[in-house]
Amino acid sequence: MAVSESQLELRRIRGEAIAKMKGQIEKNQDAYRVLSQSGNGFYTVTPTPTGFYCSCPDFTQHGPSKCKHIFAVEFSKNLREVVEIERETKPQVIEQFNASACLFCGSTDLKKFGLRHNISGDIQRFRCLSCAKTFSVNIGFEKMKHNPKAITSAMQLYFNGESLRNVAESLALIGAKVSHQTIHNWIAKYTRLMEKYVSKITPGVSDTWRADEIHMKFSGDMKYVFALMDDETRYWIAQDVAGSKEIVDAKILFQKGQDAMGKKPKVLITDGLKVYKQASKSLWWTHRLETRTRHVRHITMQGDHNNNKMERLNGEIRDREKVMRGLKNKDTPILTGMQIFHNFVRPHEGLQGKTPAEACGIEVQGDNKWVTLIQNASLNNRKLTANGDNR
Repeated sequence: MAVSESQLELRRIRGEAIAKMKGQIEKNQDAYRVLSQSGNGFYTVTPTPTGFYCSCPDFTQHGPSKCKHIFAVEFSKNLREVVEIERETKPQVIEQFNASACLFCGSTDLKKFGLRHNISGDIQRFRCLSCAKTFSVNIGFEKMKHNPKAITSAMQLYFNGESLRNVAESLALIGAKVSHQTIHNWIAKYTRLMEKYVSKITPGVSDTWRADEIHMKFSGDMKYVFALMDDETRYWIAQDVAGSKEIVDAKILFQKGQDAMGKKPKVLITDGLKVYKQASKSLWWTHRLETRTRHVRHITMQGDHNNNKMERLNGEIRDREKVMRGLKNKDTPILTGMQIFHNFVRPHEGLQGKTPAEACGIEVQGDNKWVTLIQNASLNNRKLTANGDNR
C-alpha cells in the first residue's frame, strides 16, 4: 500500500522528534540502531546504494517510503555534521615557538648574543634591547647536555614500544651516548612538565564515553588500570590505578573525566563490572530522563555493543607493559606519558591518520610535536612561576 504525503510528513515529524531525544539512536560502524517507541527492542537502519533500509514493519511492508526511523537517522546525521563543522571552526592551536620576540617582554627588538656550547652542538642566544634580558631559543631544554632532537627521539622510540636500553643503543648511532637511566630521567621530567600543561586544555570530545580496565603488574603486585576514553575521537580522557576491580570506586575515574572535560557524558559504554554501574548511578543519575547519563553495559567483542575501540587502547598499554615487564609503582610517569603520546603525538588509522587531539580540534604545530608541547609547557610553567613570585 502506498503511503500518502500526509502520512510521510507525519513520519518525518516523528523521526525528527526521535532524533532530538537522548539515547534513542546508536551507531555501530555503518549501521544504526533506533529504539522502538513501543518498547519492542530496536530496529536496525542500514545504508544501501539506493538509500537506507530499516528492519521495522512500516518499511518492510510499505517500502520504499521512508519510515520514522530512517527520518530519525537522517536528521541525527545532519545534527552530527553541524556539530563537527562547529568544532572545526573553533580549533585550538598549540603553536611552535620561534625567536621572533623576547620571552620576557614580548619585544621584537632582538640581537644575537653569542652561542652556548655543549656536546651536541651550539645553541644561539639572544639579547632583548628593550628589557636587556638574555635567552636562548632552546625553550624547555635549557641546561640539557643533549639537543631537543635526541631527547624527543628517545621519547618517540620509547612510547612506540622500544625498551630503554634499545633506545640508548639507537641514540648512540646518531652520536648521542647516554645511559638507559638518563633516558628514563628525560621521560619522567618532560612527562610531568607536559602533564601540567595539557591538563588545562579542554578538547572537544563527544557525548559518548567508554570505560574499561586492564590487569597489570606493579612491582610484582597485580593491580588494575582503569581508563576512560571518548568514543568518537578516541581521546584518552582519564586513568586510575586500583588494587582490585571489585572494590575500586570508579567514581574517582569518572570524576577525573568530568573535571577534565568540563561535562558529563550522555552515554557511557562499559562491560558488566558492578563498580561502573554504581559510580555512574552515584554521579550521573538524575530523575529527569533528558539529563540522565545512559549506561550501556554487558558489551561483547562482537555484535552491536562491542568495546573494540577500548580494547585497542588496552593493547597499547599491554604492549608497553610487556617490554617493561611491569611498572614500578602506580604513580609512575610512564602511564601519563603514554596518555600524552596517545592523544597528541600518535596518529590513528581509525581517525584517517589524525591524532585524537586533532580529531577534537586541537592542532599541535610543527613536524616534531614533542618539541612544540614541551616548549609551550615550559613557557606556561614560567608564567605560573612569575605570577607566583609577584604575589
